[in-house]
Amino acid sequence: MCGLAGMIGPEADATVVQRMMAALRHRGPDESGVLSRPGVCLGHQRLSIIDLSTGRQPIANEDETVWIVFNGEIYNFRELRSELEAKGHRFTTRSDTEVIVHLYEESGATAFARLDGIFAFALWDDRRRCLFLARDHFGVKPMHYQWDGTTLRFASEIKALLADPAVPRELNVQGLHDFLNVRYLPGHETLFAGIERLPPAHYLRWHDGALSLQRYWQLSVDEEPTVTPAAWAEGIRERLVDAVRRQLVSDVPLGVYLSGGLDSSALVAAASGCASAPLQTFTLGFGEPTDELADARVVANRFHTVHHELTLGADPLAELPAVVWHVEEPKVNIVQGYLLARFAREQVKVALGGLGGDELFGGYDIYRYIAPLQGLHRWVPRRVADGPLAWLSQLAYDVQEHAGLRWHEHRLGLQWLASVGNRARMYALLRNAWDYNPDLAGRLYGPALRDLRLRPVEDIFAPYFYNNGTSMVAQALRAEFETKMVDDFLLNEDRVSMAHGLEVRVPFLDRQLVEYAWRIPAALKLDRGETKALFKRAMTQWLPPETLAKKKWGFTFSSYHQFKKDLKEVAERVLTRERVQEVGWFNYGWIRRVLDHPPHPRLRWHYFMLWMMVGFEIWRQTFLTPSLGPRPLADYHA
Repeated sequence: MCGLAGMIGPEADATVVQRMMAALRHRGPDESGVLSRPGVCLGHQRLSIIDLSTGRQPIANEDETVWIVFNGEIYNFRELRSELEAKGHRFTTRSDTEVIVHLYEESGATAFARLDGIFAFALWDDRRRCLFLARDHFGVKPMHYQWDGTTLRFASEIKALLADPAVPRELNVQGLHDFLNVRYLPGHETLFAGIERLPPAHYLRWHDGALSLQRYWQLSVDEEPTVTPAAWAEGIRERLVDAVRRQLVSDVPLGVYLSGGLDSSALVAAASGCASAPLQTFTLGFGEPTDELADARVVANRFHTVHHELTLGADPLAELPAVVWHVEEPKVNIVQGYLLARFAREQVKVALGGLGGDELFGGYDIYRYIAPLQGLHRWVPRRVADGPLAWLSQLAYDVQEHAGLRWHEHRLGLQWLASVGNRARMYALLRNAWDYNPDLAGRLYGPALRDLRLRPVEDIFAPYFYNNGTSMVAQALRAEFETKMVDDFLLNEDRVSMAHGLEVRVPFLDRQLVEYAWRIPAALKLDRGETKALFKRAMTQWLPPETLAKKKWGFTFSSYHQFKKDLKEVAERVLTRERVQEVGWFNYGWIRRVLDHPPHPRLRWHYFMLWMMVGFEIWRQTFLTPSLGPRPLADYHA
């Protein structure tokens, strides 16, 4: 993988682009390259994975009229190259990157849909004087841009854009609100005002000083109810093996993340039959009751991998400022991935990860809650959902506010039941949203945010949930795939791995496997309340019974255990009364109430909120103050 940066327009400056590239050196420490033309500048930081000797970028076509800087892997580049050579195209490298240039020569922007892989790139057409920014079908690789009306700036990470003094460093207040509701930021916006993400399966075209955004590919969701479960299971196995085989191609050492859960274990099983040497596997423990180290050992022993284990120390939040710097968001689920990537990078340069399996095959517990009630949505009129049920929801909130913090989860359950008839709200509730209780914003926010009129977070998800005969489970699967997977999990995976110069590939997001999985009826994926029922059936031939029966924990800390470890101490240090009141984003009275309450497992939501507030203060000091960059946690004095 690599890092990209560039500018086009009257302010394009190679010196500025060099500064932008320096901010991305961790993504591509092996070498760098720049294309500079009047009004356009493309920069590239390379992490060498394939074609180590001749793959330096930027790369051009034969007459140097088309140039590209590229981040990612194209898995079908050999087939495309053979086709292009038969048409007379001449290649000077063995890299997958050069294929895109010649494919564009043949087909223009329609060529992008033919690429099978994970990618983000900038392509400059000198003849037509136009620039294309493109992102892969499922959003595995990142692309950000800032447009001031005259000059377009783009980069793999936001910190590179901020290296240009002309780019304002301002908070996107709506983004902060959405983030505090669902613990990530869905959609094309970022936490920085004026900086956007390029959506998956889209390209952005600059021509004659104007921008246009175009979708180049659309995922088809046409269920096929006549196929038998046994046939679906066989097809899953075949396509997963094909995906893993394609993604094992590498000229450098490669390993597999192994949690001991179903998805990572399936990858190890598939890879063990394809790899030419023993696999290296990597797992991480948290020192908590839900640790999966023993589960990972079962799979490692079954497939005779070279297994590596790491257990976190007592103060993992010590790494939080560095992680916030790399991820550019104050996530609560990022430190563990950052430490695992650093651990794996000591042995390998490429790793396979299991992201995407839960979204394709129904692995989350939220589907178990949705399924029993999904039929009721068709019979509860919206006027009932917005009338008596909304009144019941407000009553539950009022009662809990008087009963105390520990009754939060009971109130949440009642409000979830009262959301029948409003699918988007029910989904948002299961994803931790709280802003349907308007009084709660007044308790959480300080004067800088309290009185702002902000869009309800459930509006983001409303386009996925409508009463058209489609089951709510199927709608939730699509929402998860296109929002949380892309804007939370894949974003995290890219940043924490590239922080250490590690490329992580995601076989479950192989295009052929994804297209196949979306043809499977949702009812088969969640059978009588059992998550991933069909996928477990498919893996019965490969995995031991204890792995198939294992409870899903998720790769994250317990906020309750973390509060007792070092979250409380870190919050006391970072969220001082003076600092919180000076900034004005949060209400110090609410923070103090949580800190002073005796620790209790039912305060998990409050601890997660406290964690995000800590992260936002670190994020603010890292990105919005004059001294751009991270500083050690020890520098935050109470």
